[in-house]
Amino acid sequence: MRKLTQTLAVSLALLSPAAWSAVEVKGVRFEDTRQVGGQTLQRNGTGVRVKLVFDVYAATLYLPRKETTAAGVLGQSGPKSLQIVLLRELTGEEFADAMMTGFRQNHTEAEQARYKARLDDIKAAMLAFGKARKGMVVHFEFVPGSGTQLLVNGERKGNVLPGEDFYNAMLAIWLGEQPVDKSLKAGLLGAQ
Repeated sequence: MRKLTQTLAVSLALLSPAAWSAVEVKGVRFEDTRQVGGQTLQRNGTGVRVKLVFDVYAATLYLPRKETTAAGVLGQSGPKSLQIVLLRELTGEEFADAMMTGFRQNHTEAEQARYKARLDDIKAAMLAFGKARKGMVVHFEFVPGSGTQLLVNGERKGNVLPGEDFYNAMLAIWLGEQPVDKSLKAGLLGAQ
């Protein structure tokens, strides 16, 4: 009887709404909500960055309300968070170079010049990673009244960078006209 009671308790726990409050991609669990700047954000979509045939990272985008278009995401004000979990080991230099390439592909030279100082700050924080190990969790977050911050395994790296425009410019790496991965863009917009 005791065994039956334990089995029933475990089964009920698995059926509870809390058990449904996450999605798993490539072994990475992403919660349905995230707290940023005192506000609860919703998971908008999730996907995997693939380069050649290798899974590089899993990512999810958190927003105040769900959006299915890049314009809708970029036009939405308020806190936002992009969470990346590495699926393979990289160097900080590889990670930073890939981000900067994605930024260049989605912005004019004038826009790149406008954001140069903030991009240099983000790049320096990434280069400080040394080895970016498999399982490392990176958050690019925008907090209204504060700015864009980079968190690695929950610890802030680099300076907080002002301007929601800068955060949206960074999101173009994944959601712009030339995203780093079209399938990942579709996933972040909830299309998959």
